[in-house]
Amino acid sequence: MNFLAHLHLAALSESSLLGNLMADFVRGSPDGLFSPDVVAGIRMHRRVDSLTDRHPLIIEARHLFRCEYRRVAPITLDIIWDHFLSLHWDKIEKNYSLPEFVNLARSNIEPHLSSTPEKFQELNKYLWSQNLLIRYADMSCIANVLQSMARKRPKLSALAGSYQDIEKHYFDFKALFWQFYPQMMTLALNNRQFEQEIFPEPCTFPK
Repeated sequence: MNFLAHLHLAALSESSLLGNLMADFVRGSPDGLFSPDVVAGIRMHRRVDSLTDRHPLIIEARHLFRCEYRRVAPITLDIIWDHFLSLHWDKIEKNYSLPEFVNLARSNIEPHLSSTPEKFQELNKYLWSQNLLIRYADMSCIANVLQSMARKRPKLSALAGSYQDIEKHYFDFKALFWQFYPQMMTLALNNRQFEQEIFPEPCTFPK
C-alpha cells in the first residue's frame, strides 16, 4: 500500500517504476511474464517489503497499535509512511517537486498498462485521477482510505479503528519514519539488494 515510497525508492535506485508499483498484483515468479527490467523492479519491491517486515523500527511501530488492530498494522503503517513522505517531500527529495514526480511516474507507467493485471489497471485509474499520492499529506485522506478499505473488505474491518491509534501516537510514528525511511533511501541510492541484516546509518534531514 505504500505506493509513493516504493516509487521513490525505485527512482533512487534507477529501478523500474512500473515493476515496483505493480509487484503486489503479481503472484509467484514474474520471470517470462514481463520484460527483464520490470521483473527486476518486482523483485526489488519484494525485497523492500521483506526488509521492512523484519526491520526493528517497524516491529517497534507495530507495537504502538492496540492488540485488536495489530493484525492490520502493516497495512496501516504502509499508508502512514506514505503520509509522512508526501507531507515532508520537499525535505526528502530535492530533484523533483511532488507533483513533478507523480507526473513522471504516471507518464512512465500508463503507456504499459494494457499488458498488466486488470486489478492493477483499476488501481491506476484511481491513483492518478484522485491525485492520491499528493493528497496522502492530508490526514483526512488517510482516514478516508482506511475506512474505504475496511468497508470493501470485511476481513480488514479493523483498519477503520486503527486510525485512532495513528492519531494517538502520531508523533511517535513520525519519529520512527525519520529513523526508518532514510535508511531505505541509503540502500536504494547505493543500489543495494535490500537483503542485509545490518542496516545503514540513516541520512540526516531536518525534521
